[in-house]
Amino acid sequence: MNLSFKEKSLWLMLISLLVAFGIYFGMTLPEHFALAHSPEHERALWMTLAHANRFAVAVIVLVALSIIGHTLIALIDRRTETDERDRLISLIGARNGGFVLACGVFLALVAAVHTRGNFIFAHVLMLGWVAAELVNLGTQLWLHRRGVM
Repeated sequence: MNLSFKEKSLWLMLISLLVAFGIYFGMTLPEHFALAHSPEHERALWMTLAHANRFAVAVIVLVALSIIGHTLIALIDRRTETDERDRLISLIGARNGGFVLACGVFLALVAAVHTRGNFIFAHVLMLGWVAAELVNLGTQLWLHRRGVM
């Protein structure tokens, strides 16, 4: 399978997002819900700090994977030019991701109205952003592989 620079970049970002935020959500959400049903309210502040630290680590991992991966891709494949087809596929991916992001924002606002605190609101919003990026990247990869346009 001969992938263009753009497709390699899309795969890199898709995998990086899944790794960084998959680990974040996989560790944070079960821990939060276990604490929510516990009488230990004193630990809530420490858990909030731990979640913020985990989020910072997830962002650092995402950035590091992106930089290292794009550097390696650029060294291996020097054809980085884009054409009209790439730009059109990017627009379609952004449109689809925008729809998902709008739904995520709406769900986060609903969660904010119906829950106490801001943990659920912030994480529904973040999950909406991650889902929107995954839809954006997935749409672009699908269109590149299908040879559409």
